[in-house]
This record gives sequence, structure tokens and C-alpha cells, in this order.
Amino acid sequence: MAHSRTARKRVRQNESHRARNRWRLRSMRDAIKDFREKLSGEDLDAAKEAFRTCCSVIDRTAQKGVIHKNQAARRKSRLNAALKVKVVG
Repeated sequence: MAHSRTARKRVRQNESHRARNRWRLRSMRDAIKDFREKLSGEDLDAAKEAFRTCCSVIDRTAQKGVIHKNQAARRKSRLNAALKVKVVG
């Protein structure tokens, strides 16, 4: 256990930051899940809107440092490819 005042403060900060990062990851995964559900449905306009929302959430998650920017780009690319397959095919 931390003994100094600053070490105890860092422990408190780490707990709150970890909780916030877990919330950001959960909201990103929920946005992706929502997009995939709408993509499997018939309404392409709703899927396109969900894609825009999803990309925004992914970018914000990467900007906050929760995920790497390359991982964010890869996720968006794969979601966009899935959308294009649905639109074209």
C-alpha cells in the first residue's frame, strides 16, 4: 500500500481514470454493436447515421488515449467496408 501522500493521491487518480477509461471502451463497443445491428436490418439510412456516430465515438476514444490511433483507424476502416458491402451488395 502507498505510504506517502502523493502516492495515495496517485492511487485515487488511477482508480478514477481506470473507471473512466472502462466507460469509454464500453460506450465505444456499444456504438459498434448498435451499428452492426442497424446494418443487419433493412434501413440503410439508419445504418449510415449509426456509422457516423460510431466513428465519432471511436475517434474520441483514441483522442483520449484509451485506444491507439491506428486501432481506431482499423476499426473505422472495417466498419466502413462492412457498410459498403451492404450498400453495394
